[in-house]
Amino acid sequence: MSDAGAMFNDGKVYERMMGRWSKRVGVQFLDWLDPPKNLKWIEAGCGNGAFTEELIAHCAPLAVTALDPSEGQLKFARTRPAAKMAKFQIGDAQSLPFPDNTFDAAVMALVITFIPDPAKAVRELTRVVRPGGTIATYMWDIAGGGLPVAPVGRAFKAMGKDYSRVSETASKREVMQSLWKDAGLQAIETRVIRITVNFASFEDFYESSVVPVGPAGQVLAGMSPAERKEFDAQVRKQVPIAADGSITYEAFANAIRGKVPG
Repeated sequence: MSDAGAMFNDGKVYERMMGRWSKRVGVQFLDWLDPPKNLKWIEAGCGNGAFTEELIAHCAPLAVTALDPSEGQLKFARTRPAAKMAKFQIGDAQSLPFPDNTFDAAVMALVITFIPDPAKAVRELTRVVRPGGTIATYMWDIAGGGLPVAPVGRAFKAMGKDYSRVSETASKREVMQSLWKDAGLQAIETRVIRITVNFASFEDFYESSVVPVGPAGQVLAGMSPAERKEFDAQVRKQVPIAADGSITYEAFANAIRGKVPG
């Protein structure tokens, strides 16, 4: 997960781009999980703590341990008043520094495509969660065009440019099912979570969605002035602008949950 940590090292900027949408989809995800209160949770790839706040608010946990490879993201996460009870620490989902059966439940929120070896991460989470505990994740359906910033991706594609994640296929429901099954998890269920993405204007969309973080930020940084001008024009073509100037479209994520056997 070190590559993801390097790409997403500014928690404040990432919050502007993705935080609000992460929260919307995260609330639906937690409603679907409907876990009991007073559980010991581990969150792998917590980023800037957007989902951590929702986990604490909606699930009344006994404890939350939240790991991420980016100190920049963790620094922002620690400033969130509603996440104060969480223990934020540097960590890698593929190599968790905890004994077997330490937690009651484990979750990865919008991170599985950034993990170099998703299968290893799922096995690690399964190891540190007690028998009967839940392992769950959700991720924007990247291949299906479900990202909240999908219009930006289409603009890149129209220019013949691409930005890739470590394993975009991991966002597919059938791949998630295979990962959970191969880790030995039981009672596996999946669903699609849909949210409405809305902006007051094209300027609002652009300022929120075209930011210098992540894979897209790396491509933007390498563009010439002429390419950037073309890119800006392509972005405008890719968004549905209403008569009043507002922009509204749908984003969607795939989710999965399973139980540790025993």
